[in-house]
Amino acid sequence: MTTPILYLHDVDVTEFLAVLDTCEGNVYLVTNEGDRLNLRSKLSQLLGLTKLVEGGRIAEAGIICENVNDERRMFRFNCFGDLSGAKVG
Repeated sequence: MTTPILYLHDVDVTEFLAVLDTCEGNVYLVTNEGDRLNLRSKLSQLLGLTKLVEGGRIAEAGIICENVNDERRMFRFNCFGDLSGAKVG
């Protein structure tokens, strides 16, 4: 099993989904229970994020990316709030 490359904490869901839409490859959400959900699927987004959202923000989640550019994109978003040109709203 692959270890998450980063952990999201207190992330705005709308901004996260906007950045996710710019990703080129598969991005997986890993829950504390070890479940892996492919966030390229809108159904998985709903199921996974519903579990993790508190007050419109993602409380905590691990992320695994198959594409190195997506890893960079998610890292910049998580650390700096960089939306990488994503359209929010």
